[in-house]
Amino acid sequence: MEKNFFQDNLLDLFQKCLTAPYITIGNDVDYYIKKVGSRLEIYFECSDGKRDWITNLRFPSVPYKDMDIRYRVHGGFLKNWKYLEDIILDEISDKNLNEIIIVGYSHGGALAMLCHEFCWYHRPDLRDRTRTYGFGAPRVFNGWIIPKKLKLRWKNFRVVRNGLDIITHLPFFLWRFRHVGKKIKIGSILRHGFINSHRPENYIKELTIYQNKNSI
Repeated sequence: MEKNFFQDNLLDLFQKCLTAPYITIGNDVDYYIKKVGSRLEIYFECSDGKRDWITNLRFPSVPYKDMDIRYRVHGGFLKNWKYLEDIILDEISDKNLNEIIIVGYSHGGALAMLCHEFCWYHRPDLRDRTRTYGFGAPRVFNGWIIPKKLKLRWKNFRVVRNGLDIITHLPFFLWRFRHVGKKIKIGSILRHGFINSHRPENYIKELTIYQNKNSI
């Protein structure tokens, strides 16, 4: 784990993700988009309804018809992402943008992963200035091995895992699901346990400690 990735304040980003004035579309998909000067901020809320988790049980699917490198992702998360594609494309098409930051929590972290690759593909000029954080994000990519060319697409994607957060271990690796990008690990693995490690209040607690240790 590298220190101070992009110098972002992870605690601040997580709190913004919790309190953003979300818009709901499709199957309980919650998103919020904000422009700050030439920076575009995209937030995805955590799962808040039973339909989200039912959707999340779907099988792996190919995200796009015409792909230079064929790969599969979690079908439930992909279905929800499809509600957002046109909206996100319209926002990132602004030629005045010079920075994109994407943040998601839990179910929203899975959407953030798909959004990151989408922005990487459609805005090649901003690849080094697009970064994404999936707090307590589940696994989305399906396959035993991630080809090197694909890994580059998520070079600036980070899964933020608190302790033993159970959601970050799902779906199971034995089902061929795995994380992309890199992990930022916060909190002790013994402090909160599998379930409580995922709670937002415990992410805030551990991110506060992490931020204080890594502040410049």
